[in-house]
Amino acid sequence: MHSPISGRNFLKLLDFSSEEIRFLIDTAKEFKRKKKAGESHRYLEGKNIVLLFEKTSTRTRCSFEVAGHDLGMSVTYLDPKSCQMGKKESIEDTAQVLGRMFDGIEYRGFGQEIVQCLADNAGVPVWNGLTDDFHPTQMIADMLTIEENFDTCFGKKLVFMGDAQNNVANSLMVVCAKMGMHFVACGPAEQMPAADLVATCTELAAQTGGSVTLCEDPIEACTGAHVIYTDIWVSMGEPMELWAERIRLLKPYQVTTELLDVMAPDGIFLHCLPAFHDLGTDIGREIQEQFGLSEMEVTDEVFRGPRSRVFDEAENRMHSIKAIMWATLTED
Repeated sequence: MHSPISGRNFLKLLDFSSEEIRFLIDTAKEFKRKKKAGESHRYLEGKNIVLLFEKTSTRTRCSFEVAGHDLGMSVTYLDPKSCQMGKKESIEDTAQVLGRMFDGIEYRGFGQEIVQCLADNAGVPVWNGLTDDFHPTQMIADMLTIEENFDTCFGKKLVFMGDAQNNVANSLMVVCAKMGMHFVACGPAEQMPAADLVATCTELAAQTGGSVTLCEDPIEACTGAHVIYTDIWVSMGEPMELWAERIRLLKPYQVTTELLDVMAPDGIFLHCLPAFHDLGTDIGREIQEQFGLSEMEVTDEVFRGPRSRVFDEAENRMHSIKAIMWATLTED
């Protein structure tokens, strides 16, 4: 099978055409079928990849590691304590060293400029596992999950509730615009996406039959939605001091059954995880003690309810990342 993105970096979906994104979604579907059927697909036997993590993760790390092993690759994991990048060695120098030892590099951390610098200097494909600006691997998993429920993502309405200027919301707006979907950012004016990205995505959506809308009214935004999506109110790496202000701003945008009642009859709920929907976490209990909230961005009833597809979505990270790595590392 030929890959149209062989040898490319995977930094943000703005770099890819609608057809290339479609190829990745379809490839993820095929890899999921092979995994479920027990068919060996060690197509990248003998290759080596390294995972650079400045921000911890459960799903991203496990997805890259399992996907890499399934494809026949060896995987090296470096956490902040195991790597000198940015401390004793520059990002540029780190990229050149790792690029001579590994066939691919994954980065999960902070500024988009870091993963860009790695890509500019490594000489091998670099994958963005998450930065402050974008989370592109998550998007392929999200589109796969949506198409498992609706057959197609084209023409579907997706509403992102809450902090609509974070990396997940940014990436959702991009992928929806590229794939002919109707994206709605619903949150307070202070947390809306950057105007230049909105303008770019609005122009893209006009070419694909989609649309981009900013809305501050949750009921209006969610009426007729096929997908309601949310994320935690304070992102990884942001200070805990932000919780009081974010709770004040975002509590009206909590995903509740009231919002599910106005969406499409077959609509689904998505969340990239982790989620603060109960008191099962240290942070959840701390927030409850300080602010009296036992649920934050989504109620437990919605999270565990019949419309929730969050664990399908989490599993799909593995199949999607496998598709991305194969598509960029395979040789024609």
